[in-house]
Amino acid sequence: MGAVLCLLSAVGFGLMAVFGKLAYDEGVGLGDLLLVRFGLAALVMLAIVRRRGGLGGLPRRTAAAAFLMGAVGYAAQSAAYFAALDRIDASLLTLLLYVYPVLVMVGAVLLRREHWSARRASALCLALFGILLVLSAAAGHRFDWLGVTLGLTAGVVYTVYILVGDRVVAGVPPVPLTTLVCCGAFTTYLVASLVRGGPSLDFGAVAWGWLVAVALVSTVASILLFFAGLARVGPSVASILSVLEPVVTVASAAAVFGESLSQTQLLGGALVLAAVLVVLWPRRESGRRMVVAVPGSCAGMPATPD
Repeated sequence: MGAVLCLLSAVGFGLMAVFGKLAYDEGVGLGDLLLVRFGLAALVMLAIVRRRGGLGGLPRRTAAAAFLMGAVGYAAQSAAYFAALDRIDASLLTLLLYVYPVLVMVGAVLLRREHWSARRASALCLALFGILLVLSAAAGHRFDWLGVTLGLTAGVVYTVYILVGDRVVAGVPPVPLTTLVCCGAFTTYLVASLVRGGPSLDFGAVAWGWLVAVALVSTVASILLFFAGLARVGPSVASILSVLEPVVTVASAAAVFGESLSQTQLLGGALVLAAVLVVLWPRRESGRRMVVAVPGSCAGMPATPD
């Protein structure tokens, strides 16, 4: 059951890009999409946390740090991701973003939190070659450099978010952490919306349906399913099962929008996912626990890197 819960979570996260594009097709703007996503998610998560005893047990400094991670780090990552989604295919975007576990590994080595190894070097080479294949094949068609740059920026910002979280909010229970991150991101988008003159939420029923799907299916439900599965199978297995997420995005984007990847891009994507598996696959000896996060989620999950 734990594996099933993790896979269902990956499916929910994987569908987020499709839900987002469908919301765009209904006339929803970037700022309003993000405002509604985190607003609804924050409300639901606050209700869940309240039923579980509230946030009273967290030190104020830790709670403030988690809130700021959402207000700054996760808000910036989400803005870059959904801005890229408005310009490039969902399948291409997910492959660009999913290089982030390898970037986290490189960042941890550079910060001397982890040691370099042949395994890590192999993962880095696989990821770089895979991304090169993906981009070189895409460059032969209609190529949006800004969209690609935004997609890569989302991965880089997410990497920084994870590395900071590994130090700042280590040990915070996942559900309160997720709640505070969502509240922080919502606050940022609310302020941005008010500066622009206020939100424009007069969407049709279909648009609201896709927005609710982004907020409740691909954010709240997917996060809760993931942590429920994590408690049953452990962080290493949960990390590996989450690799299903980009596969779901590519398949669903092909089914809904007719997006297709060339054979070269598919090979590149396979190399990127292989690099992720190399990074996440556990070794027999135990290592220091480090925060690694699922791309679609609002919070980090503990995993044991090699």
